[in-house]
Amino acid sequence: MTASAQQQTEPLQELTEYRSILVAVDSSDHSNQAIQEAVSLARLWGAKITGTHAYAAKMHDLRFRQMEGGLPQQYRVEQELEHQREVHDDLITRGLSIITDSYLDQIDRHCRKHNIEFYRSSLEGKNYRALVNEANKGDYELLIMGAIGVGAISGSRIGSVCDRTVRRTLIDTLIIKQPQRALSEGPIVVALDGSRKSYGALLCAFSLAREWNVAIKVIATFDPYYHYVAFNKIADVLSEEAGKVFKFKEQEKLHEDIIDSGLAKIYQGHLEVAQSIADDYGVSIETKLLDGKAYDAIEKYVAEINPSLLMIGKLGIHADPDLDIGGNAENLLRNVNCSIFLGMQEHQPRLEMIAAATTSWSIEAEIRMLKVPDFVRPMARMAILRYAQQKGHTVITESIVEQATAELMPSHAENALQEIVDASDRGELKPSVTRQPMHWTAVAEALLQQVTDDSLRENLKGRAEKKARADNTFVVEAEHIQAFMAAAELHWEASAIARLMRAPEGFMRDSAKKNIEGYARQQQLSRITLEVAEQGLEISRQTMQQQVEQGEKPAPKAGKCPFAGMSIQPEQQQQPAAMRWLTGTRELLDNIPAGYCRDMTVTAMETIARKMGLDSIDPDFVSNIQKTFHKGSAKVEESMPWQQAARDRLGNAPDMIRGMLIQEIETWAAQHGNNEVTAETVDQIKNKWSQSGQFHLDPDDPRNSR
Repeated sequence: MTASAQQQTEPLQELTEYRSILVAVDSSDHSNQAIQEAVSLARLWGAKITGTHAYAAKMHDLRFRQMEGGLPQQYRVEQELEHQREVHDDLITRGLSIITDSYLDQIDRHCRKHNIEFYRSSLEGKNYRALVNEANKGDYELLIMGAIGVGAISGSRIGSVCDRTVRRTLIDTLIIKQPQRALSEGPIVVALDGSRKSYGALLCAFSLAREWNVAIKVIATFDPYYHYVAFNKIADVLSEEAGKVFKFKEQEKLHEDIIDSGLAKIYQGHLEVAQSIADDYGVSIETKLLDGKAYDAIEKYVAEINPSLLMIGKLGIHADPDLDIGGNAENLLRNVNCSIFLGMQEHQPRLEMIAAATTSWSIEAEIRMLKVPDFVRPMARMAILRYAQQKGHTVITESIVEQATAELMPSHAENALQEIVDASDRGELKPSVTRQPMHWTAVAEALLQQVTDDSLRENLKGRAEKKARADNTFVVEAEHIQAFMAAAELHWEASAIARLMRAPEGFMRDSAKKNIEGYARQQQLSRITLEVAEQGLEISRQTMQQQVEQGEKPAPKAGKCPFAGMSIQPEQQQQPAAMRWLTGTRELLDNIPAGYCRDMTVTAMETIARKMGLDSIDPDFVSNIQKTFHKGSAKVEESMPWQQAARDRLGNAPDMIRGMLIQEIETWAAQHGNNEVTAETVDQIKNKWSQSGQFHLDPDDPRNSR
């Protein structure tokens, strides 16, 4: 399919157009170039610019008072000392403010010259901290700043303010490193590692290259030498016996023949995916696969090409949730000579696009797929591809097909389906409209798979099939799903995402996201801006306030129990609707002992889900609740003596609920006049839990759903 044909059938993610830019200024050469680049970008997309500078008046005042003891004798007379304090306070308070205003006047003049909307932001406090707080408050989509400031000395490559700020920002950040060179000179280099943020940087590069008419060079780097070095290091310390157990020679050959060549295929696949994305957008790119330590190979390539801009994801494919900046990004920020863009926006290429470039099927797997009925084979292949991607496989074997089938389809369902197919082949089944399955065209299926939310995707699937049946057909075409896709697709702008990140992590943030998206769909909006996010949150606050004014029972005060924030209103307890657990979700609770303990955990999660207005539970919800349970349990400490036998009674309780159990047991023991927790106390309470099906013993506790 050509790129133009794809664009007609598959909606593309919109390319980045920054509407709100924050520029850090200090009148240094790098800062002055940052102003020029901000103005250039603002003119492209009609963006507004906010200039900012931080001064630390309080820090200077404290330092002056610490130095008073070293003043000459004539200045230490009390009257003279008070006078000096007044003079210094006036100088610091007004003087630093005047300097900041002068810096902002400079960028103001540039904006006025080009009729750009401009705002001032004078910050007081530790420079990097004040700048980070300003950048992350949700009003901006891009931060531009110089790599070094007025305090730079010969040989400086990056200043401490830049280094500390970049680590902590939640928005795209552009660091100017060549004060005498415009970014629009090009070319642009994009480094890919297969992560969503690296593909997000690629889309940003497309947007800039279109405006500047410059070349884009896309690179990917793999390291075929690491394992050779590592294995030789291991060989130096292995004894002869250990070497036999480790099977060193076989392991070395495995890496040389399979793993190293496999790495090359994976990273070449990233480049092929990038080429496919570029074809979709009608953008011309050059691709190149590099070998070596990633940041070192990229540095050498950049030195050879001499681009005006290097664009990368701030976090890479192996980033964990607590990481502030990736290792390669950190080294490149310090070492490359050109300006560098560190992206936080994400883009997920289509699954079939990734699979075509990085995944292959063995002959045995292809033969195994022939056993799948024709009418579900396309969807089965897509499901197995997704399973393989999640597990990190690049070659789909017969065993992977069987594993995926077992996980995605229970054996009894597979057997029943095969029996129906066999009966149909024998002519034993009569045609039945109610039994005829719905067949999805490849285009319709591709549109459906663009929806990442499992519950929403299932909802849209049912709606599309209903619409197809209304048209007297059992084939779901693209137009059947497109009727619902427009309302389902929501694009979050960076400023709105940053605002959402201010909500407490876990189910509270998920609930906030649900409310915002609900408001956006109600207003028939396709983009969630900062204003839309704020309005959605405000409506939620107003609803809560109305409930309070109408006399509904408020939630328990914070601090009574680390899990009190999960309470529900008594009105919600009446005749609870059945909660649907999506496929594979309940298995996430296998680490909790089977029986009443797991049953009550299920009840607790369903109670929380109902409070949030959900009608189904998916893996993300369970993961977030588990994290919240963990945090709550971590806050709990024993407040009364426990017999060792009593502690042993909770030995099988998982960490994430142990704190909840301790809290309830000690509360019950105190209410019954006990000075310590005994084994008998725990046994009595566990018996009550089994009878009630609730962790919370007080029948009036609003967290009880029965």
